[in-house]
Amino acid sequence: MTQKNKAPLSVQGLCKYYDSFRLEDVSFTLKEGTITGFIGRNGAGKTTTLNAILTFLRPNAGEVRFFGLSMGEHADEIKRRVGFVSAGMSYYTMKKLKTITRVCASFYPQWDQAAYEKYMQKFQLDDSKTPAALSNGMKIKYALALALSHGAELLILDEPTSGLDPVSREELIEIFLSLRQAGKTILFSTHVTSDLEKCADRIIFLRQGRIAADRPYRDFAADYRLIACDGPVPAALSALTLGVCPTRDGATVLIRAADGPDQGRVPTLDEIMIHLEKEDDTP
Repeated sequence: MTQKNKAPLSVQGLCKYYDSFRLEDVSFTLKEGTITGFIGRNGAGKTTTLNAILTFLRPNAGEVRFFGLSMGEHADEIKRRVGFVSAGMSYYTMKKLKTITRVCASFYPQWDQAAYEKYMQKFQLDDSKTPAALSNGMKIKYALALALSHGAELLILDEPTSGLDPVSREELIEIFLSLRQAGKTILFSTHVTSDLEKCADRIIFLRQGRIAADRPYRDFAADYRLIACDGPVPAALSALTLGVCPTRDGATVLIRAADGPDQGRVPTLDEIMIHLEKEDDTP
């Protein structure tokens, strides 16, 4: 039975162990009608987490529920209500989009052809073309059109803006914001953190296989201050440092806002990530 009032996605105690990497106790719950940014450096465990959530791999421990439902018992309903979009998605390059769409639609009894045509028009896509004729940005829009036409309420996006030019990225961000306004829920994994600064309600920061932070976006950024130093970092400041990055004229230092609320400025997501990853090298 459909459970409309349950969280779109709940992940509890997710673990996956490899010889050289451990994903440990990843837990979070998404709120309906929000955009959550999922960030972390290469190797932090983002892809492992997404693959486990989507059952592309079997975790060692943990529970994943979509709309309060388990994939094992409600796979068909969940697959209808969840859409996965990745910059790495590929299609038969020389098949026309209309042919690919017809095959895709056959898997979804509740496929909405009118919605498909609406989104194709909105995204300015021509389904008489082939994937080979589409730019990367247009391929992402086509994948979104497919997901939204089978009734997806939760969109899981893996690097959707990677490699796109600034104009194409801005167009996609505007689409994501309009989808959020329409009540869709988005989990947005990306290295292009400047995109999240334009649209994310919340940030989940994964570091070395564990969640290092899970905060509303504005709170996450406001938790820190970035201070520019001309020359060596003063000893008093060094004691507060979470990470130091050298610059041409000295260094930039990341501290907690509580330790120096009147110092420096609020950093960007990129600056926070870079400095925190430098933490182990801080003198």
